[in-house]
Amino acid sequence: MPTAESEAYAARRQLERVLASAGFSRNERMARFLRFVVEHHLEGKDSELKESVIAVEVFGRRPDHDPAQDSIVRTEAGRLRARLAEYYKGEGRGDALVIELPKGGYVPVFRQAVGASEAAAGLPDRSVPRLVRWWLFTGIGCVVALVAAVGWWRVQHQNASIPIAVLPLITLSQEPNSDYFADGLTGEIIRNLSTIDGLVVRSQTSSFVFKGKPQNVRDAGRQLNADYIVEGSVLRSGQHLRIDAELIRVRDDFPLWSGRYDRELTDIFAIQDEISQGIVNSLRLKLGRGRRRYETSVEAYDLYLRARAFGGGGQFGQPGWRQSIPFFEQAIAKDPTFAPAYAGLAVAHVILSNNFNNNIPEELTKILPAAERAVQLDPLSAEAYDALGAAYAREGQWEQSEKNFIHAIEIQPSRAESHADLAAFLLLPLGRTEEALQHLRIAERNDPLSSFVHLWLGDALADAGRNEEAARACEKMSELNANKEGCVLRIRVLQGKAMDVIHIYEADPAKSRVGAGLGCAYARAGRREEAEKVFAATRDIARAEILACLGDKDRVFEALDRDAGVGPIRMGWVLNRVNRERPGLLRGDPRLEVLRKKVGLPD
Repeated sequence: MPTAESEAYAARRQLERVLASAGFSRNERMARFLRFVVEHHLEGKDSELKESVIAVEVFGRRPDHDPAQDSIVRTEAGRLRARLAEYYKGEGRGDALVIELPKGGYVPVFRQAVGASEAAAGLPDRSVPRLVRWWLFTGIGCVVALVAAVGWWRVQHQNASIPIAVLPLITLSQEPNSDYFADGLTGEIIRNLSTIDGLVVRSQTSSFVFKGKPQNVRDAGRQLNADYIVEGSVLRSGQHLRIDAELIRVRDDFPLWSGRYDRELTDIFAIQDEISQGIVNSLRLKLGRGRRRYETSVEAYDLYLRARAFGGGGQFGQPGWRQSIPFFEQAIAKDPTFAPAYAGLAVAHVILSNNFNNNIPEELTKILPAAERAVQLDPLSAEAYDALGAAYAREGQWEQSEKNFIHAIEIQPSRAESHADLAAFLLLPLGRTEEALQHLRIAERNDPLSSFVHLWLGDALADAGRNEEAARACEKMSELNANKEGCVLRIRVLQGKAMDVIHIYEADPAKSRVGAGLGCAYARAGRREEAEKVFAATRDIARAEILACLGDKDRVFEALDRDAGVGPIRMGWVLNRVNRERPGLLRGDPRLEVLRKKVGLPD
């Protein structure tokens, strides 16, 4: 008897077969509709398969969508039923499993195709008695299922990726300011390993949670969800460099490989290659297509490492990004062919440009050229295409942006930063919340300790109205991340815990940031005067959120229009939050359409 798990597996395989057909592969919206209802049904979420939810999640309608005035879901459901019928009459006429969407609802059903088993067995319908035929088909079906299961298991285990993490290399040097070199080298080893087929490498953001802490391999492996750990040390004395590295199997703390490298600093890239090659040889993996060895000068590389150290590996919006820019620029001046420096420069400017206080026009002109140069210099770099996707998003060129983000993911599917950046810089500003959540979940699996990922996962879940899950995502952020408090407070207000937020602030005002979360808490508690004071003390575009909580639509538009220079990414975020705080407040107002066009957001 088939299990629920095997039935779900068969259903998902059939879904992918349908979506790959000509009728669905060219129609993204129809494919998204079908995937949404099937996946929700298989996950036991039939209660969410109602018109109002589908309108928001699939077709991008506002949370206050009125099905009586907009029949988009019913109309598209009719088209979906017709498209499925066409598929099973044509390309899918030989499929054993049929997906249907019954009229009057949105919960799909799965059934065996009539005569499918008989056709597969090569038997006509009345050639043997019914009972004998039933037993024969059952036996054939069990054998086929068993063979398929064994084959699937072997393929999955042969092709399964190996999760590996690189812990921050320990600095043994007595020289001042040498930490950044070990940190940068750790990051570059991670980057090199990430281009190896068969490895899923935890990012620098997650690995660096363990910096400065006693490194217990099993504990680190458990938290990072990694089967193998690379750890080591760096001793730098003048121009001489010694690196000790070790590959350890987490489950039994067993060292599989170790190596020592004594080199002059002029040979830094050879050191990185040797470390990566040693690990590859130990795991018997081949090098991937994206592997690239940069032949740059020691001076340029040193400046690049300093920039990366300041950038913080995803500490979104931190002052370090401002400090990183001069070092990226100096690295480029030393070596105009060094692609990673251009990509880093572009991303730093994109992140800073989404903070109104750092939105400097002459700097905005540097974003796209830097990203384009990175791709030109290294057309196999996922980081370069990621930067170009972010740059195009900052310009409101959404189609070009999405193409480059997707290409980055195709080059390096496990790169958490690309999935997170696609979600944060494109999908969320455009209101494509469900897609954003899918990419952020992938990013979370590959980078389980990243505050950047959890920040945007919390934001996306809140946009989807899933406040309890959003709260858990915010709580996972590092205590050192300045965005954590704002993330947590915003969600608590949405959960109806306005007084809790007020009590937290009033218990120790000196330790709590004044911002949209506190302003909205006062507004929801009916303390308008305090909310207005918070509004007056808030200097960036977050003021619009407080005004939304106060229900003051005209002042919301004034605030948004005054700060329209923040660009489409930031404006998209803020409009989402305004709508989240007060659904329907701006709907139908012609000023909204004017504002969206002004900043480069589609209708």
